[in-house]
Amino acid sequence: MMTSFFDQFASPSFLGIPLIAVAIALPWVLLPTPSSRWMNSRLTTLQAWFINRFTNQLLMPLNVGGHKWALMLTSLMMFLITINMLGLLPYTFTPTTQLSLNMGLAVPLWLATVIIGMRNQPTVALGHLLPEGTPIPLIPVLIIIETISLFIRPLALGVRLTANLTAGHLLIQLIATAVFVLLPMMPTVAILTAAVLFLLTLLEVAVAMIQAYVFVLLLSLYLQENV
Repeated sequence: MMTSFFDQFASPSFLGIPLIAVAIALPWVLLPTPSSRWMNSRLTTLQAWFINRFTNQLLMPLNVGGHKWALMLTSLMMFLITINMLGLLPYTFTPTTQLSLNMGLAVPLWLATVIIGMRNQPTVALGHLLPEGTPIPLIPVLIIIETISLFIRPLALGVRLTANLTAGHLLIQLIATAVFVLLPMMPTVAILTAAVLFLLTLLEVAVAMIQAYVFVLLLSLYLQENV
């Protein structure tokens, strides 16, 4: 029984070929593309308004140098939200429940922010490793602690996204299994459990959007320290 609960996180394959690439590419097909007409559809207008508001909110603390990342961060936000939302549909696979994919997104982007800081302002970037006014005996210890915390950042990004989505999917499957088991024996309890399942599904929709936003927001904060 426990093995079957975790089968939903296994990468699907067809004739021995992993289908995770299809799951990753599918969201881009579903997003509406702007047309050449003067008047766009309601869906395209809503998408443009959302992207505009998100980009303004995300880049407000950054200086002009950080605005070059606007397209990448906004595209990453739309990509993560779409994948997380599609993963809540029945009989679908959520690529962001795989730690390897999340780390593949987190490590290069975090490393890019660190390299930018070392290239543009190395003194300020290295100054983050030692807070101002630190007592001399604590300097080696604090440098080690700050260096470890710096290298833990991409791991925290990937693990946070993976853990939150995995826990939500497991809870949904556990409660759904309980509904099917209780329905023949205790219909009233099964109906109450189904109501809890519905509320949990709404919560998971919010978590899917919030975790995508948090992932991109933390990347923008790391970028803010280095530009």
